[in-house]
Order: sequence, then structure tokens, then C-alpha cells
Amino acid sequence: MIAVVDYGMGNLRSVEKAFTFLGFDARVTADKQILRDASHIVLPGVGAIADAVRHLKERGFVEEIQKQAASGKPFLGICLGMQLLFDKSYENGEYDALGLIPGEVKPFELADMRVPHMGWNSLIVNDNRLFVDAGKEKYVYFVHSYHADNVPEEYIIAKTNYGYDFVSAVQKENIYGLQFHPEKSGKTGLAMLQSFGGLKL
Repeated sequence: MIAVVDYGMGNLRSVEKAFTFLGFDARVTADKQILRDASHIVLPGVGAIADAVRHLKERGFVEEIQKQAASGKPFLGICLGMQLLFDKSYENGEYDALGLIPGEVKPFELADMRVPHMGWNSLIVNDNRLFVDAGKEKYVYFVHSYHADNVPEEYIIAKTNYGYDFVSAVQKENIYGLQFHPEKSGKTGLAMLQSFGGLKL
């Protein structure tokens, strides 16, 4: 069963529906026991990281998520959920995040391009099983004003250019992060979710 973490932020149902469409047993949950019993965990999110961190703390999710990620089960952060995987975020202040992957989150520094980065853009991917069936032209849908920075190269599995190259996907062992929205990225995104759902502990 794929557990989609309900911590009061973002596009939970659309992620759940995408996995259900692919034939997986997926459910949105705020129940820690269901997280423990799940074979896979997805941490989605839309909005500001300060609110996300506050919601996680209020619901007692920080230590539970860290524990589940350390258990070895496949874990996926999407959009804001990916940003939460890193050590810190500098979105309207400085906030400690989950510390699951080294790195920090910073604003785009663009003089002549619109922020947020919104719409379809391409991935420059490394070989990774998440992308095997996603087709040659990997165009995906983004909505974000901040991006990961200072991430060790060994954990970067995709970059995207928007004024400059930024980190758009990461992996550290069983933990994956996608800055874009695979559930809104057509067949390409669904293929990535299919690959994630097929990962084994």
C-alpha cells in the first residue's frame, strides 16, 4: 500500500488518484500506524515551507517521517515535499527541514525571467530506474519559486534549465525527490510514478 502523507498541505488527492489510476492501492492518511504499515510513502506538498514545517511539527510527523525514510522503504517527496527532504530552506527566512538528503533550498536568482517557474520544461536526466519507462523526451510540469542548491552531485538524478541549471530530481538510497509534479505531467509523469510504485524494500 502507498501512503500519501496528509499534513494539511497541497495536492494530496491528485497524487492518490494518479497511483490509483495506475492500479496501486494508495490512500491519503494522517495515521502514523498506516505510515508504518505502508510499503511506500509519498510526501507531496504545495505552498510555503514555513507552513509545511509547522504542520509537520504540530501533527508529530517529523520524527515519524525520518524513521520511515530510514527504514529503507521507497520514499518520494514531490514539489514542496522534495524541498522538505533537505537540511534547510531559505524561503522567507531560515527553516530547518527533514535533513534526509544534504542540501538547502534557495530562491531563483533571475533578472529577466518570470518567477515562479511555471509550466512545462525538460529534464536532463542521469541513468535512474525512476526514468527508465518515461520516454526519450522528458517534459514535465513545474510550479515553484525555490529550488535545491548545494546538493552533492552523487544524489542528483536530474537537472532542468530555467535561466540556469537547477536540481529537479534527487535520490539518496531509497529516498527520491521530484521538484516537478509527476501527477500533472501526462504519460511521462505517470511512468515515473509507475516505476516508483514498483520499487521493492
